[in-house]
Amino acid sequence: MYQVNFETVSTVGLETSPVASALAGLRANEARYFKNKYGHTLTVQPAAEAQATVDWVHRILKEDRDLVIGSRPLEATQFEAGGIRFGYMFYQSGLSINVMYTIDDAKKRAVGFKLSEGMEVPAELASRFKFATQRSKLAGTIRGSFFVIKGEH
Repeated sequence: MYQVNFETVSTVGLETSPVASALAGLRANEARYFKNKYGHTLTVQPAAEAQATVDWVHRILKEDRDLVIGSRPLEATQFEAGGIRFGYMFYQSGLSINVMYTIDDAKKRAVGFKLSEGMEVPAELASRFKFATQRSKLAGTIRGSFFVIKGEH
């Protein structure tokens, strides 16, 4: 288990990514968001040790959009904050996927994609999603997109 530090960005757990520094910045950016919005400290673990989270996120992608991510997941985490069940995965390619699954309100459920600076849009997402750009002090330029979850998971 690794507690993500957003004041001192570290590539711990992400070293095999060709964009490890940018992915670490993206992970730190997410950690800062959860600390500020929910008072939650983001912790992650190797994807191999978080198989239930990996399976849940991949099942939502497959069942809702017939999507299969080609990159290997490096880290994953799952937690509840503010009445929302969150699932997070960080992939070797530099992709980050987050699932926001409200517990009591089926209308506020979505999957978000964020691309680390320096990575190409994955082929499985390129023709299906448009990506908006945002700037982050921790992550540089982040490109993001999302879709609303329709099914029950």
